[in-house]
Amino acid sequence: MGAAASAALLLPLLSAAPSATAEPVELGSLQRQFAEAAQRQGVPHNVLLAVSYLQSRWDAHGGAPSVTGGYGPMHLTDAATALAEAPHHSHGEEDARGDGSRGPRAASEPRTAPPAPAQLPERLRTLDRAAALTGIPARELRTSTSANIEGGAALLAAAQRASGRPLSADPADWFGAVARYSGADDTATATTYANDVFDVIRSGESRRTDSGQVVTLAADTDLVPETGQVTSLGLRTADTERTECPRTVACEWIPAPYEEFGDGDYGNHDKAGRPSSQSIEYIVVHDTEATWDVTLQLVQDPTYVSWQYSLRSSDGHVAQHLPLKDVGWHAGNWFVNAKSVGLEHEGFLTAPDSWYTEAMYRASARLVRYLAQRYDIPLDRQHVLGHDNVPGTTASTIRGMHTDPGPYWDWAHYFRLLGRPFTPTAGPDAGVVTIRPEYTAHRPVYTGCTKAGEACAPHGSGAVRLHTAPDADAPLVKDVGLRPDGQDSTTGVDDTGARASTGQQYAVAERRGDWTAIWYLGQKAWFHDPKGRRTAVDSRGLVLTLKEGLAEVPVYGRAYPEASAYPAGVPVQAVSPLPYKLLADQSYVVGGRTPGEYYFAPAFDTARHRVVRGQEEYYEIQFGHRVAFVKAADVRVFRA
Repeated sequence: MGAAASAALLLPLLSAAPSATAEPVELGSLQRQFAEAAQRQGVPHNVLLAVSYLQSRWDAHGGAPSVTGGYGPMHLTDAATALAEAPHHSHGEEDARGDGSRGPRAASEPRTAPPAPAQLPERLRTLDRAAALTGIPARELRTSTSANIEGGAALLAAAQRASGRPLSADPADWFGAVARYSGADDTATATTYANDVFDVIRSGESRRTDSGQVVTLAADTDLVPETGQVTSLGLRTADTERTECPRTVACEWIPAPYEEFGDGDYGNHDKAGRPSSQSIEYIVVHDTEATWDVTLQLVQDPTYVSWQYSLRSSDGHVAQHLPLKDVGWHAGNWFVNAKSVGLEHEGFLTAPDSWYTEAMYRASARLVRYLAQRYDIPLDRQHVLGHDNVPGTTASTIRGMHTDPGPYWDWAHYFRLLGRPFTPTAGPDAGVVTIRPEYTAHRPVYTGCTKAGEACAPHGSGAVRLHTAPDADAPLVKDVGLRPDGQDSTTGVDDTGARASTGQQYAVAERRGDWTAIWYLGQKAWFHDPKGRRTAVDSRGLVLTLKEGLAEVPVYGRAYPEASAYPAGVPVQAVSPLPYKLLADQSYVVGGRTPGEYYFAPAFDTARHRVVRGQEEYYEIQFGHRVAFVKAADVRVFRA
């Protein structure tokens, strides 16, 4: 989903600025705070650490709330406060299918005022309960790391007591209490959450947090919890009859409507027969730009758009809306829609501390692994795309393409969870690099999170900025698609014109000192890549360049068949070039080869639907921040 900040959906809980009163933490004290809170509240130390890791990875986020209004390392939720402090943004509009065949649809208006605290579900107001249990004021629970940890420990202890079980020193006795802490209202999600917590205990974890401290949880490989405790929590059973999810993900069927609503129009997706009718090649990662409840309202609106899965931030719960055989309207590019699965993650890209929980990252990674195995999709950044990597279909659509999940999505961590970490695959001075800055420490300046031109709060990022020369003061490279007037790219959080993100691979154009140049949108683009603090790793891969005798060739935003491939009754789709050129002596990394293909789905009645394939073949390339396509007949491919 997610468009530019001016087109974001309402109710961005996360866009409240970090509290200026957030407690400074002394180096090394965070580990001690967990140990002391666990001892005072009678909770096993490793259980408290693992619950916090699954929520926040032990980060405090400067006192800023999560997408669900959760504060601090224990993710104590106070959605009412987060809503009251957050600025609101207006709705955007988009071409529902991304083929230009329908006009823009405005999002249905969600509620126009924040709900009263009593109207919020319990999972969104755990901080008040922590305050009642500990006597610590709510403000302190939001802003003080030690108080927040104490409040989370008290909630776990209260959940254990409510189950009628003693405050045992054995972590195996705490499975039910951990499941209750998730706030999930169904048995499967609560169980999955608790399983994840105990997986963290078994595997152990250690990382440097956003406060600069290293926190360590020692592995307990032999731990076997009492998983049957969840049955006593009295939670509902979610509808899973039509879901297509791995067993390790808590999935619920909440269908998107397929219905007509007058004048031959219909929504909000298309029926299809994938993968027998056409292959599924891509997984597209979105953020919702809306809260969970609003997200569900929108996907169930026949006049809006659709996607296959939504993921809830607080506990990793997954809702499936479309059968995987059908085509969702989510990417703004009909070629990509027809060949992809869309995942919407509850979140907001323009808030630097709009942090996603570890629970959601893990659920998403397991779902993506399942989809990749089911459809033989490579687990790389040429096939697992952000919405911000999907190309415009024609020159006129480039400026309206969406920019989520944005520079604050942690692709490096996501791919570690996918089992495909970005590691060097070649020696120094290789012909290909994979972008990979250190997320937490890498904090480029972005602007426009809350106000145009105003600097966003400093935050870790997985994206590097691209310059016209090996100098931090050199102008940023231009994107003539985004700015046909030739203006420079900007530091705007929604400006993808001079940005390369973690996992994306580019052909090296030149190296000079601490700088590396890549081929990007038909030009050399330089990024800072110092030897002691690399922001990319050397790699091998397939690259392409022009065939001998060609000076330039067009690039495309979709791989459509040649005119002669269309049967009678199916209108020929223009093969429209984008306003870029692939020039001689430049190279670009290849993502794959595909025949030209077009899914003709003009009406609610599926009898006329057709899949058109041609003889013309294309290569997908990493051309700029977004992928693009070039005709195979124009290029030659080699390994670099």
